[in-house]
Amino acid sequence: MATQTTLMLDEEARYAARELAHRYGCSVSEAICRAVLRHRDAVLGLPPARRWERVRTLERLFDMFQDHAAADEVRRL
Repeated sequence: MATQTTLMLDEEARYAARELAHRYGCSVSEAICRAVLRHRDAVLGLPPARRWERVRTLERLFDMFQDHAAADEVRRL
C-alpha cells in the first residue's frame, strides 16, 4: 500500500535524484524509492526471502552446467 511522503531535497540531492531518474528511465519519485530500497539492502543485507531466491537460482545454474566442459567450448570458439 503506497502512502504519500513529502521530502525536502537540497540542490545536490535533487540533482542526484534527477540523474537516477534519467538513468532508470522513470520518475524522480520512483528513482528515490529505488534508491531507498537499494540503500536498505546495502546497509541491512538482503531479506531472507530474496537471499533464498538467489541461492535457489544459483543451485539451478549449477545443475544446468554440471556436465558442461568449458575448456571444450572455448577451444571450439
